[in-house]
Amino acid sequence: MTNNLQSHQWVRSIRQLLVIILAAVTVALISNHFRPAPLPLIGDWSPAARLTSPSGRQMAISLDEAKVLHQSRGAVFMDARPLEEFTKGHIQGAISLPWHEAEQRVMDATADMANDAVIITYCDGDTCDLSKDLALFLENLGFTNVRLLVNGWTVWHEAGLPVETGNQ
Repeated sequence: MTNNLQSHQWVRSIRQLLVIILAAVTVALISNHFRPAPLPLIGDWSPAARLTSPSGRQMAISLDEAKVLHQSRGAVFMDARPLEEFTKGHIQGAISLPWHEAEQRVMDATADMANDAVIITYCDGDTCDLSKDLALFLENLGFTNVRLLVNGWTVWHEAGLPVETGNQ
């Protein structure tokens, strides 16, 4: 009899717990719905989706688009990696502007550029945020056409596109 009573108490406790959880989720969803800026319930966490400017503009550029711009000399490529990595290899014609030195070197690196020049920043690795940080920094300085090549060095190099070594 005590086993049956204990079992009934456990079942009752689990039901109460489920009701509490359901009530909490309901209150949370209703509260989120009425927020001035509701949180998205489903998010896209892909590298490209993470790479949007605060204004909502998609910053990522495809390798094919970057290749065409490189061939036509329609864009300036900026390498956000440390100088040591840049020296070992970089996209042909790229300018080294390491993120950790951007504030000190940006005026020299962008001296001859118009505010509407196409600038493509890149670093290395799907999760590398150096190029995103550099792109946002350049955008904050007034450059209006800044793009970002995700995993830039690796995808460019693996595609057999023009690269060079050494310092610029």
